[in-house]
Amino acid sequence: MTELIFKLTSFSSNARALIIGGSGGIGGALREQLSGAVADCVITSRSGADGALILDVTQEDSWEHLVDELSGQSFDIIVNATGLLHGQDISPERRLTELSMEKMQSVFAVNSFGVALGYKYLLPFLAKQYKAVFANLSARVGSISDNKIGGWYSYRAAKAAQNMITKSAAIEWQRRHKNAILVGLHPGTVSTDLSAPFRGSVAADKLFTAEQSAEYLLRVMDALQPEDSGYVFAWDGSRVEF
Repeated sequence: MTELIFKLTSFSSNARALIIGGSGGIGGALREQLSGAVADCVITSRSGADGALILDVTQEDSWEHLVDELSGQSFDIIVNATGLLHGQDISPERRLTELSMEKMQSVFAVNSFGVALGYKYLLPFLAKQYKAVFANLSARVGSISDNKIGGWYSYRAAKAAQNMITKSAAIEWQRRHKNAILVGLHPGTVSTDLSAPFRGSVAADKLFTAEQSAEYLLRVMDALQPEDSGYVFAWDGSRVEF
């Protein structure tokens, strides 16, 4: 198990965490870090391996089943660590001629629609007495103002849509839960399967291990305040412009 370098200080001493996609690279590292920092850490995965609850974020009936399994529980930290950049016949498009409706729908299903369903079904499980954070893994490439080179149409658009969903959900939820903080988190370039085909040109000091990324993201979450809700933050705590 990864030794916990950073200890949470701004959450309840009895804090509980839920990691969606807890068997993936960053999700798994978050699980290991949090297992030593919170009272309990529940995870989900598509396969249900390693004691995870089964969840396919693209299927609404799967979310409904998860809600039944979580009945009566509450969480101080919820992190959706799922994401889709490439796989099977899917890869980031460099030009418009490479676009495919079917592939775009697959990318949006995980990176946008799954996030919206997560808010719909899991926000009621956020602990209400103390600070509570609901974070989704976002990406700097989802920033419209930061887009200088184009390309990656589906992934960029899906992450931009995710950020808008987070902003809207944060505004709605703040009316009923003043301690809730809903954010997107940009983990940087992490040495996981998601980034494998695209990290060749990344400088060594900018390529993080999953364990490094998990610690950085926990630092960010620990520093968040209610006024940060609705925004996207990078691994170093800086705010990513929309």
